[in-house]
Amino acid sequence: MKRVIWIVVLLLVPSLVLAACAPAVPVEEPAVTPEEPAAPAVDEEYIYVSCMGNLEFFNAHKYGMKWAGEVLGVKTDYVGPAEYDMAAMVAAFDGAIARNPAGIVVFAVEPVLEPTINEAVAAGIPVVTILGDLPDSDRLAFVGSNQFDLGYVGGKNIAEALGGEGQIAILSIPGVKMFDDREEGFRAAFVEYPGIEVVGVGDTKADTVTAISVATDMLTRHPDLDAFVGTDSTGGIGAATAVEETGLVGEVLTVAMDRNSDVLEKILAGTLTGTVAQDDAAMPFWAVLTLYHYNHNQAPLTIDNEAAGARTGPSVINTYVNYIDETNAEHYLEANEIYMD
Repeated sequence: MKRVIWIVVLLLVPSLVLAACAPAVPVEEPAVTPEEPAAPAVDEEYIYVSCMGNLEFFNAHKYGMKWAGEVLGVKTDYVGPAEYDMAAMVAAFDGAIARNPAGIVVFAVEPVLEPTINEAVAAGIPVVTILGDLPDSDRLAFVGSNQFDLGYVGGKNIAEALGGEGQIAILSIPGVKMFDDREEGFRAAFVEYPGIEVVGVGDTKADTVTAISVATDMLTRHPDLDAFVGTDSTGGIGAATAVEETGLVGEVLTVAMDRNSDVLEKILAGTLTGTVAQDDAAMPFWAVLTLYHYNHNQAPLTIDNEAAGARTGPSVINTYVNYIDETNAEHYLEANEIYMD
């Protein structure tokens, strides 16, 4: 056996010596190296066109837009009237188009914006709608909450808080699709609880004073009322204030919509039961990200997507819905302070 091992060693040694002395074979570089994604131009800009910018709700959107620019290394801007003024918003939209940005994010609050969306797209500027959607326009995608889900989450939570039984009044802005969809979500949740009864719907006209008056009247007409739900923050604040003024805190529960500071403060004070929060700061980020990838990182669905008229990527991005109560309201309130900077 030892003799066999030595024979193998003697045979291998010359081969190893020859291999060590042989010249190294050069390794050729690949003929083609993959190209890295093109870096955005330093002057690449994305613009958010909105209205009602004076509302605290939009502070998170302004913050999210700025944050998106910092993360992606592009310029961002937020434009539009401070009030609910469609003529001024269309004018701001026209001004944004004139700047020829890389993309536009628009709060698609009314169909009157559709022609301007189409004009931007025809000029080669992709548009993503946010919060509200206009799917019949030429917009690239929609980013925002599923309005039905907002109501459904609020409805489930108030129904659980009532133990599955009680009379509920809805405060809304009837006739506006966004709020009608939320009301539908509330009602769908209530169907799962046979002991829950909706006794009426009040029109707040998106005005706090009106909401307080409507809620007070409903408390008078329905002395056995157990809870209010609001399809926006105005309805929630109006209901909570009416409950306070009539001395019914703790007896009549209230659920609002959105995470405005006045809503959160009433939750912490115990006069509002809870509220439903949209993923507001994230919406502009995902909107800009969608536009950015459309401009720089389209999947090769065809050899030439533009020539083929082919679109890639998401057409709808629904962000998360969260519920806020006394256990977590402080976290949201502190974030509101950051958004104001």
